[in-house]
Amino acid sequence: MNDVARKIIDLADIRADGWFEQLGEDIADFEQLCQVMGRRFVAFSFIASVRISAIAYDPQAPHTSLVDFSIGDSEEMQRMTLADLRERLGSALLSPDESPEPLDNDPRTEEIRQYIGRRYLLLAPIFGIRLESLELGGSEPLLHLDLGHRSEVVGATGLRDLLHNAIRSEVARVRPNQPFSIDFKKVPLAEAANDEGNYDETIALLGAWPGPLSMFLRTPQGQALGPTERSKLVRALGALGEAYVYKGQADWAEDVLRLGIQFGQELAASAPLFGILGRTRVSARRYGEAIGLLRRALALGGDEAEILPELARSFAARGRHVAAMACIDRALACGADPLNTEALAASAREALGDAYLRLHEYLESEPD
Repeated sequence: MNDVARKIIDLADIRADGWFEQLGEDIADFEQLCQVMGRRFVAFSFIASVRISAIAYDPQAPHTSLVDFSIGDSEEMQRMTLADLRERLGSALLSPDESPEPLDNDPRTEEIRQYIGRRYLLLAPIFGIRLESLELGGSEPLLHLDLGHRSEVVGATGLRDLLHNAIRSEVARVRPNQPFSIDFKKVPLAEAANDEGNYDETIALLGAWPGPLSMFLRTPQGQALGPTERSKLVRALGALGEAYVYKGQADWAEDVLRLGIQFGQELAASAPLFGILGRTRVSARRYGEAIGLLRRALALGGDEAEILPELARSFAARGRHVAAMACIDRALACGADPLNTEALAASAREALGDAYLRLHEYLESEPD
């Protein structure tokens, strides 16, 4: 970075240090509320515009305590157990937010607040994160953070990821230990969340499933599950694995997808899981592994228009251009977008020369 272009803006007037403590001075029974709900969840409720009106506290089973609340300006009262409300608050603060607007080299205070995001300005001090300064002049604005035990420099997206992980950890920390139950109604909700790009919601819905399911698979009851129940579990683990892929958590995604494949075995529902695993291998340039996974997805009835271009790319990377062209031709016949295979086909034709063209013409001229 050029020293002339580099600019550091102190964030002392922008950060929200102490907002929660100051709020508590004006609220009666604030400390009691924090003792019942947890200080961070009280803060979450204010940030998410959830107004707590009453708590029927059960000291014998605190997580089942009933909480009455309303949301935003609505006067409609809702009731939920404390455990469920904590989960709801976590999901609300993990929901997608608007992407940060670009900053010029001389931003106003309000523009900086919008860039960081109101939600994240309030969350940072709750987790002991101090926003020191904003650095301008590079490829993107950078935030200098004091994390207490170390310093860190991140972009606005990096700060959001840091706080999202902290929220997940806090929700997981207070989650009650209870017998695991499978609610298949969550599966279509998770799939819909993935379709909308809300991968945090999918993780909130299904993130607790893999551990108990891994143990359940080893039991006689798990081994005795019928194809219908297995297919539903495969769909659930496929949706969760896909969410982890898009969140950049490849190791977690692979563990979840492989667990889903164990439940699915030879079921057609496993095809998308093999497909997702295959695409992760293509992205990692592990083409040999990708070929086996993608072919397995096809054998189980996977979407040819979606899988064959990835298989063609893997074959081409291994120098198997005839196989690559065969995959491309079949993918186009199945309705694949030609733009996705155009460059790959041109490269394969160049590698094969006239020989493939003559073979192609011969095959097309063969009578049925």
